[in-house]
Amino acid sequence: MVAQLQTPKLNLTHSLPYTVEGLVQVFTGPNRCFFTSVMAQALRIAGQGAPVLAVQFLKGGINQGHQHPVRLGQNLDWVRCDLSRCIDKADLDELETRSIAQLWEYVQKAVRSGSYALIILDELSLAVNLGLIPEAEVLALIDSKPQDLDIILTGPSMPPAILDIADQVTEIRRS
Repeated sequence: MVAQLQTPKLNLTHSLPYTVEGLVQVFTGPNRCFFTSVMAQALRIAGQGAPVLAVQFLKGGINQGHQHPVRLGQNLDWVRCDLSRCIDKADLDELETRSIAQLWEYVQKAVRSGSYALIILDELSLAVNLGLIPEAEVLALIDSKPQDLDIILTGPSMPPAILDIADQVTEIRRS
């Protein structure tokens, strides 16, 4: 049996008399265990017909890159860095550093394009803490995002400046 997701055609000729402001959400905690709950949220939003982009900065192994997004259903693009391995330390070679920089450029363009309702930046805090993405650029991107865009940032040890500007912070911990 084969099942295919199909998003119903929505009548988007009407609009709300107001703009719903997008949120900056942070999922953080000492362990790397947030992606499943974040992806469940992404699938729910994509299933309602809104375009979603999920970006994993430090997950590699499949040499995907932003040029070849995986498409889940009609509305969810999933991008991993163009790396042959997963990154957990700052000991990157030049090719790996360039790949993360290219993915970060792609993300900045995607945020500013207004093409997505939700953008997930998975393990962003690790990329910032490893010195791969400047914290100041992340703060500037959040500040310049389209008003109606939701952004989810994940990762352990989220920088305090990012926590301070987040609309919602979810700390996941084991009990």
